[in-house]
Amino acid sequence: MKRLGMGLVGPGFIATHHIDAVRRLGDVDVVAIAGSSAESAKRKAAEYKVERSYGDYRDLIADPDVHVVHNTTPNHMHFPVTMAAIEAGKHVVSDKPLAMNSDESRRLRDAAIAAKVAHAVTFNYRGNPLVQHARTLVADGSIGDLAFIQGFYLQDWLTDPNVYSWRSDPAKGGGTSALGDIGSHWCDLAEHVSGKKIDSVLADITTVVKTRYATEGSSEAFSKTTSGDRKAIPMTSEDLATVLLRFEDGTKGTFSVAQTLPGHKNDLQLEISGLKNSLKWRQEEQNELWVGSHEGPNCIVGKNPALVAGEALRYTHLPAGHQESWADAFMNIVSDAYAWIRAGARFEDKPSPLPTFDDGYRSNCIVDAILASHAAGNIWQKVQYFPLSF
Repeated sequence: MKRLGMGLVGPGFIATHHIDAVRRLGDVDVVAIAGSSAESAKRKAAEYKVERSYGDYRDLIADPDVHVVHNTTPNHMHFPVTMAAIEAGKHVVSDKPLAMNSDESRRLRDAAIAAKVAHAVTFNYRGNPLVQHARTLVADGSIGDLAFIQGFYLQDWLTDPNVYSWRSDPAKGGGTSALGDIGSHWCDLAEHVSGKKIDSVLADITTVVKTRYATEGSSEAFSKTTSGDRKAIPMTSEDLATVLLRFEDGTKGTFSVAQTLPGHKNDLQLEISGLKNSLKWRQEEQNELWVGSHEGPNCIVGKNPALVAGEALRYTHLPAGHQESWADAFMNIVSDAYAWIRAGARFEDKPSPLPTFDDGYRSNCIVDAILASHAAGNIWQKVQYFPLSF
């Protein structure tokens, strides 16, 4: 089997996990890294033990040994890097959000389909075995007709005003912070597990920490500055939001996102209630699925290859009692992307859990509708999404 070559653009925080996931596949070589400068790229390449480095992403894309481009740049670079890769006929694995807005992401989706290249977005929570088990239980009617979908994604890394990131800069992160960063994950997970699309939204958005402090050049995620020549930066993007949801079949829902709530490190929770049972999955306890019952006892289903159903079985790599992790779920999604590439990247051969650019486009459409709802004075807004034409 021919080995595939991977090139990564944007060697920041998440890049390590892309490289780790690809190397675990065993048949993919990490060929090159491109950074914001030749010097920074060379330094990161040495750190990640990658032979080639480029100071310009276009040089990496032009490298004939790079078959798949992983785009882990800040949000404002997602569109130009990904479009350049598509136009060069390269397969693409992109971090979310796919682009700064739904117009850009729709163009990327349509271009990738026209070019017949594989195109995946790292909505990595789909890769958890019990997420796929819950999806199967919903799809086969085990929990009954859906009644309510709820949850949250809460973090605390932006609680301190001395923490500043490019995600807080509208020129680099876009018009949203928490919603685009983690709200996109929750919405994708809710649609994926429920099998229902979000039709309309009503949002209440706020900025809790209205001023942040940073030194020149401090923009890495999770970075904190408490000394030096600091400047005050007024915040315009949200760090807290609550959203009411209407799904396509009339099912109601609600979720909250925040990055300024002390004690919540990476607290993602999704609960789906049918008329027979409720299912609740929490990322920080990801090897357990809570099952609620009206007439019988509630129970916890542990991750167990003997018990899970559907796509969950091939995502379960260890015996019962052996904990699987965030990195394992991430690797599952990356593995599916490369399996699709190996199969010829035909859309009909895509592994069903794998999130594509169409899912990334939907995510942008939902976030755009949430922002529009708030801007219009907290009124309902329909999600303006244009489906695939084939």
